[in-house]
This record gives sequence, C-alpha cells and structure tokens, in this order.
Amino acid sequence: MNGTFAFGAPQSMGATLMRCPRRRTRDEARLQKDHSRQMTTAHEGSLQAVPQRDVPPDRASTQALLDNVLHWLDEAKAEAVVSIDLAGKSTIADFMVVASGRSERHVGAIGEQLQRKLKEEGFGRVRTEGIEQGDWVLVDAGNIIVHIFRPEVREFYKLERMWSSERPAEGQTH
Repeated sequence: MNGTFAFGAPQSMGATLMRCPRRRTRDEARLQKDHSRQMTTAHEGSLQAVPQRDVPPDRASTQALLDNVLHWLDEAKAEAVVSIDLAGKSTIADFMVVASGRSERHVGAIGEQLQRKLKEEGFGRVRTEGIEQGDWVLVDAGNIIVHIFRPEVREFYKLERMWSSERPAEGQTH
C-alpha cells in the first residue's frame, strides 16, 4: 500500500502509523448529546413540532383573538386589511387575515409588532416567516394566519381572492 502520511514519510520507507485515541471536540460532544435527545418516531416529532394546547380554543375565543389582531394591525398602520372566515374551507386555521404595508420595512415592522403583541397576550412561540425579507410576512398564531404583503406582491398572489371564493359542492367536477 503506497501512500503518504500526514507527516510526509512514505509508507514504503517503513513509517509506522501509531493510532492514538483522538479526543472529542466540543462540537462532537454536543452533537452526540443532542443526538441522544432526538425523537425516535415521526409521531413524537410531530408532537414536538407543534405546540399543543390543553383545550382546543372555541369559536368565541378565536373571534376575540381575531378582533385583537385586527386592532393591532390598525395600530401598526396596516392597509387594506381583509379577514377571511375559513370555516368549512380548510382545517389549517379558522381565520386568515391579509394586510398590506407601504414598504419592505413597514411590512417587517408590522410582522414584528404583531408577533410581540401575541407573545404579550400569552400565545408563546408564534411562528413567523419572511420578516427579514419584508416582501411577504406570514404570522401563524394557530387558529389565525396573518399574511402581510407589499402591495405589488399582494396583487401578484391574490390570496384573498383565492380563499374568499366559495368551495365547490361535493361531486361537482370541472
């Protein structure tokens, strides 16, 4: 077997490779420690990924949260705010709110303010996406999903038009 070791001596010249136990780095130790805490089944992972509530919120508490969200969006000077009732259309949420900001900075600020207000009200880890980019911010508050767009991006995607339409009757095909 020809080859060169790290110290540069070719193996054919009789160099011997001494194997000594290598010390684990901090990163390797942390990875091994984290690996031991990982879930063992997909079901366990799904339970850990979504914060669970003890009691499913009722329609009245969701409506109260919606009223708060709409008020907070108004405080943040969000424009063209539309709320869509998703009951019977989807199981992802009870309501969807679509709003616009004047600029990337304004869209990001509205998302951050809404996230902060929801945390202050006790909703814990509210999931957000897109705050850094500022074109389209998604705030997932569980039963209410809020989309905040720049006007041009909102016009391109037309979410409120897609979700406001009535669901076709069962058995109807196109």
